[in-house]
Amino acid sequence: MSDKTPDKAPDQPAVEQSPENVPAQTGEVTAVGARTGMFGASGTGDTSGYGGLVAPIVFPAPAQRPFGGWFDKVADALESTVALGNVVIHRGEITFHVRREDLVAVARHLRDAPQLRFELCTGVSGVHYPDEAGNEMHAVYHLLSMTHNRRIRLEVSVPDADAHIPSLVAIYPTNDWHERETYDMFGIIFDGHPALTRILMPDDWPGHPQRKDYPLGGIPVEYKGGSIPPPDERRSYN
Repeated sequence: MSDKTPDKAPDQPAVEQSPENVPAQTGEVTAVGARTGMFGASGTGDTSGYGGLVAPIVFPAPAQRPFGGWFDKVADALESTVALGNVVIHRGEITFHVRREDLVAVARHLRDAPQLRFELCTGVSGVHYPDEAGNEMHAVYHLLSMTHNRRIRLEVSVPDADAHIPSLVAIYPTNDWHERETYDMFGIIFDGHPALTRILMPDDWPGHPQRKDYPLGGIPVEYKGGSIPPPDERRSYN
């Protein structure tokens, strides 16, 4: 065997590291309060058995530039169209906060711009933060670029007293049933939706079951002609 030192390999182009594989950084979240019980609900019997549980309420903190990898490329392309709100990076995933009046323009730009090409919206999720005065209702959109193999989220927040957000069905038709479900479960009204009606609950169902102020018990359920008592009348761990 030769003891000759092998020639140095030619320089290779740097491989762009995918931000999803970067571990979470210290200080990525900020505690904003504490939750008691399994679901943080009050006023009804706790049927979960975890009434004594106390857990911190944490929110991801806004990220600072540079975001890393292709995140900055997407942010640059968006900022050329609208002014972005907070940008949050948590567990290797990025969320862009935008105003509801900018949502349609941002979604269309994300879909059509060649450097972005987020062709698919896989759905919209509702979130209810009752203590976030003036921004209690949130809608979170999950976008996929099949061209560039990238995923991002858009998040829009609105007050509970004016829970109106423009529909994206005309841009992303896959949002049709997802917007109906978010309306059904959270009461967010998607203006311009072609048929915004309940999709899971009966048309005359009172309230929106996934809101934080919706009672865990106290509502009987009809099932195949029989009436099932509400959970807090069947058992309680209090």
